[in-house]
Order: sequence, then structure tokens, then C-alpha cells
Amino acid sequence: LQKDSDLRQPHPNLRLRNPSMDSLGGSELFEDTSGAGAGSYMSKSQAGPQASGFPGQSILSDPVSNLAMAYGSSLATQGREMVDKNLDRFIPISKLKYYFAVDTLYVGKKLGLVVFPYMHENWEVNFQQNTPVAPRFDVNAPDLYIPVMAFITYVLVAGLALGTQNRFSPELLGVQASSALVWLIMEVLVVLLSLYLVAVNTDLTTIDLLAFSGYKYVGMIIGVVAGLLFGRLAYYLCLLWCCAAIFIFMIRTLRLKLLSEAAAEGKLVRGTRNQLRMYLTMSIAAAQPVFMFWLTYHLIR
Repeated sequence: LQKDSDLRQPHPNLRLRNPSMDSLGGSELFEDTSGAGAGSYMSKSQAGPQASGFPGQSILSDPVSNLAMAYGSSLATQGREMVDKNLDRFIPISKLKYYFAVDTLYVGKKLGLVVFPYMHENWEVNFQQNTPVAPRFDVNAPDLYIPVMAFITYVLVAGLALGTQNRFSPELLGVQASSALVWLIMEVLVVLLSLYLVAVNTDLTTIDLLAFSGYKYVGMIIGVVAGLLFGRLAYYLCLLWCCAAIFIFMIRTLRLKLLSEAAAEGKLVRGTRNQLRMYLTMSIAAAQPVFMFWLTYHLIR
């Protein structure tokens, strides 16, 4: 009886083995799905509003973004118009485009006209629908490309001349450039004041005067380069030729601008007023050689 009871009672050191556990290689009997369930529930809860969404979400978001874009574009347009309006008040950008409408052919013809104006006959500016044509279509039209480039080239040539004399310094080159610019501005201001005092009815603008006054830098460059290459005598000869050329150029160009009444009638208008206009034209033309010599003589030694 005791043996039978011993056989019926399980041994404390023995444990029943589950075949399924052996087949799983010692894995747990029940898989812990609490984390996976929570993760799947969280992913469903997060993706739910985005996947399903509510019908009013796209309706609310699109009008707001469109309204913001329209408001931003209107602000940008208003700001650009305000900048253009205030900028045109001081710097006429639209007018400046006209004075830089040049091409290579025009530049070549204009330089030839400035240096050798004696054989040119027709000095009138061509008009199209009461508007002067662009400079690239008319060699008589004033431009700013040649004066600006000539001024920059003059400053560079002046620096070269000072360097050949061992007198170059950035400060001296700055003084040379600033003095030439100041003399140019003073010249234009004096001409404007003279036109106001004489009460000349002309279509000359301030930009036109800047253009005509800037053509003298072409002759100044030729004189300085000739002096650097061939000496002082070549400088005087070339400068004398360019001074005479710019004098003739200014006389023939400005007489149609300042003597508009006489040119319109086709005859010489007698009187004190016309004499003042003639004297003003001669004075502007005669001032060009003076400035040409004043701004270049110290560069040749």
C-alpha cells in the first residue's frame, strides 16, 4: 500500500514537460500581447483622424492658405509699386533706359563723331510719334553709355599715368576721380542756372546735359594715352585736336536745342534774347576744352 501511494504522489523534483514547449524551443506558453495591442491601438488612434478625417478639414484649410497667399502677393505688389514710385521721383529709371539703349555700331559711330565732327551734316535728332528714337537708331541722340564708360576709363588711365611717375596711391586716385566728378556736377548746375536765368524754352533735360558734358572724357583719354606713349608733344597735339572737335560737336549739337525757335522758323531770330542764347551756347562749348586741359595737364610730365 505504501508503494502504491508513493507511485500516485508526484515527485517534487520532477516536472511535466509540455511537448509544445519543446517544439517552441523554450518559448513562453502564452505570448505577451499587451504591448502589441497597445501599440496597435495607439497607431490606430493616431492614424484614425488623419486617415478617416472629417469632411470640413480640407474646406477650412484651403481657403485660409489661399487667403494668406493672396494677401501676401497684394502686399508685395503694393510695396513694389511704392518703391518704384518713390525711386522714379529721384531717379527716372524709365528715362535712364533710353540713354543706355545702344549697340556696338552706335558706339563706334558716336566715338567717330565726337573725335571727327567736321564732315557730319545732319545734326537733328529723329523723332517717332513725338518721341525721340533710341540712340542705337540715331547717332545724333545723346546717350549715357559712352560718358559713363569714358569717365571710368579716364580714372583708370589717370591711375596708370600716376603709376608711371611713381606717384600712385589710392588716396590720390580717389582725389582724381572725386575732383573730376565734382567739376562735372558743377558744370551741369551752372548750365541749368544759366538756362533758367536766360529763360530758354528748350527740351534739354539734366540727363542730356550730363551726356553732352561727359563726351569730353573721350578726348581727355586720347590726349593722356598719347602723352604716355609718345611724350608731352603728342599730348598737346592730340589734346588740341580733341578740344577743337568737342567745341564743334557742342556748337552744332546745342544750337538746335537752345535755338529751337530760330531752328523751327528756319531763320535767324534777331534780338537780345537770341543773342543771349548764342552766347550761352558758345560758353558751354568753350568750357569743354578748359576742363579737358585742367583735368589732364598734371598727368603728363
